[in-house]
Amino acid sequence: MIENTDFAEINLELPPPEEESARQYYFIEKCRRWVKKESEELGRPLMACTVTFGCQMNSRDSEKLLGILKQIGYEETDDEHADFVLYNTCTVRENANKRVYGRLGYLNTLKKKNPHMMIALCGCMMQEAEVVEKIRKSYRFVDIVFGTHNIFKLAELLYRRFEERRMVVDVWKGAERIVEDLPVERKYPFKSGVNIMFGCNNFCSYCIVPYVRGRERSRRPEDIIGEIRRLVADGVVEVMLLGQNVNSYGKNLDEPVTFAQLLEQVSQIPGLERIRFMTSHPRDLSDDLIRVMASSPKICRHLHLPVQSGSSRILKEMNRHYTKEQYLELVDKIRKAIPDISLTTDIIVGFPGETEEDFLETMDVVEKVRYDSAFTFIYSKRTGTPAAGMENQVPEDVVKDRFDRLLRRVQEISAEVCGRDVHTVQEVLAEEPDSHLEGYLTGRMDNNTIVHFPGDISLIGKIADVYLEESRGFYYMGRLARTN
Repeated sequence: MIENTDFAEINLELPPPEEESARQYYFIEKCRRWVKKESEELGRPLMACTVTFGCQMNSRDSEKLLGILKQIGYEETDDEHADFVLYNTCTVRENANKRVYGRLGYLNTLKKKNPHMMIALCGCMMQEAEVVEKIRKSYRFVDIVFGTHNIFKLAELLYRRFEERRMVVDVWKGAERIVEDLPVERKYPFKSGVNIMFGCNNFCSYCIVPYVRGRERSRRPEDIIGEIRRLVADGVVEVMLLGQNVNSYGKNLDEPVTFAQLLEQVSQIPGLERIRFMTSHPRDLSDDLIRVMASSPKICRHLHLPVQSGSSRILKEMNRHYTKEQYLELVDKIRKAIPDISLTTDIIVGFPGETEEDFLETMDVVEKVRYDSAFTFIYSKRTGTPAAGMENQVPEDVVKDRFDRLLRRVQEISAEVCGRDVHTVQEVLAEEPDSHLEGYLTGRMDNNTIVHFPGDISLIGKIADVYLEESRGFYYMGRLARTN
């Protein structure tokens, strides 16, 4: 860990170590000296800007990348007029790729004005060979290109760029190693994401993730527990366990451990007050997991359970491995065990071949489950996935009409469901000053519902008892009762 690293003891006259964490600290020190020299010549600190596209796993990766950059000597900024700009990309939808290309054109104009500027691209988009080739040919001003499997190598790749003075490309098709023991710059001092696994084996027909993130790889439970213990010692009270499908955690370990067993171990860590996780695939959600969730007061009463469609026929085409009936049975089982649970979901409208009858099956699931909230998406072709080549693509105007109908009903139900705790006292983790009301704080309940209430900034990072005075559909207005 960074707190145990004495950079003065790193001998740069020796070859870099073979052990990966030690190797990267070696290159961090090499980069530190280069950045210090450059900073002295310019008479100012060098600034770094990281921009994150996509999911929470990307956000967690960006915290690691920023941690490395700050340890090297860069100062953080959110202004792209910086000396080092890094885009951590997403490729779930092709529009995400187009956004990155568009912004690269803007960065090129900035780089022409600042000869010290460097640009790095990483993340899922870089795992596509055609993307890397396009960058090589059409965006030659980019300095570093790397993917999802070797983000831990940022310092080494940066040093190569310093030395070679040309574009450095290092994209791995896959990886067996998991390297986590490196600097991290957390967005919040009191909560943190924790990667427990990487990759996905499900190959849903509309999804590019397994092709760019690779097959499932789980971290050893002792490494996860050790990381969380260190986070708690550093002031963290809430963790979010992250994986493309956390329910299949542990299957590839030498000594298999289930996700339910991991949750039991995490729940026993002293000082940790809240445990969240995402994402859960309905196919792999076990009875043991439901039992552990129901029995542990630390596990938040919130479950994100993507349904994607309510039509069993469409679910089969999506390669989701469950039917509408099985999904609804699972929801019933969860609600019987945890009556106060908050359920959220993802829904795709307009998947190839979707009929009005299929869409009404989705609406029926929405009516029966009554989600606290739902992320609704219009299906868009994703090159490289089986669904992109399917026939019977649904006309755009039909999809738009269905999407509007779904969204309207989801919002109506959400406004009704989310108000169920009004006029009660609930525990709220104060997260930040309210962005609209001076003297107010914004926090989250155990079930992930947002609450705005008057409070001093000294409460940030603490769990407070808040009386919920008014429900405003998707959030509450409250007042402080007392602080734990």
